[in-house]
Amino acid sequence: MRMDETPRQRLVVGISGASGVAYGLRALAACRDLGVESHLILSKAAALTLAQETRLTVAEVSAKADVVHKVGDVGAAVSSGSFRTLGMLIAPCSIRTMSEISTGVTASLLTRAADVTLKERRPLVLMVRETPLHLGHLRTMVRLAEMGAVIAPPLPAFYAAPQTLEEMVDQSVGRCLDLFGLSWEPVKRWGEDIAPILGGGL
Repeated sequence: MRMDETPRQRLVVGISGASGVAYGLRALAACRDLGVESHLILSKAAALTLAQETRLTVAEVSAKADVVHKVGDVGAAVSSGSFRTLGMLIAPCSIRTMSEISTGVTASLLTRAADVTLKERRPLVLMVRETPLHLGHLRTMVRLAEMGAVIAPPLPAFYAAPQTLEEMVDQSVGRCLDLFGLSWEPVKRWGEDIAPILGGGL
C-alpha cells in the first residue's frame, strides 16, 4: 500500500458459543455489502452452536469472511493494537466470553482481540445472549461498561414492524453496526423509514 492510500476499513467479528449464530453471520454479510474487510474469529463452542442452529459448516461460514483467524492463534494480526480496525463486534456473545473479557485474563484470540480493542479505545460491542440475568452477570456488564464496552443484547425492535425473523436479526445487527459508524441498508430508522405517530404523549 502506498503512503497516500487510505487503508480499507476493517471490522473484527467474533462469534462465540451462545445461541444466536445468525447475528454473526449477518454481520459478515453486512461487512461484505458495505465493503468493509471482515476479520472472523470463531470460538470452538461456536462450531457446536453452528451445527445446532444452521446447516452451514465451519468452512462455509469462514468463506463469508475476508480473513479468518484461528481462535488459538494469539499471535494473529488482530491481537495487536498496531493493527488498525474500526473495532470489534462479538455476535453473539456468551456469558463466558463476556466474563473473560471483563477480567483482562484472556485465554483465546477471541477475548485477546476484545481486550486489545478496549485498550486501544476502539468500540467493542457485545451482543450478549442470556436471560434471565443474575446479579453476577449484571455486575460483569457494569464492569465492562465502565471499561468502555457497549452491551447490546439483540432485542427485537417492534416499532420497525418486522415481518420475518431475518428482518429482526438484521435490525439488531444494523443498529450495532451504527456504533462503528457503518450504515447498513436493511436498518429501518425512526423518523426516516418509520413515521412517528404525532400527538402521542405519556
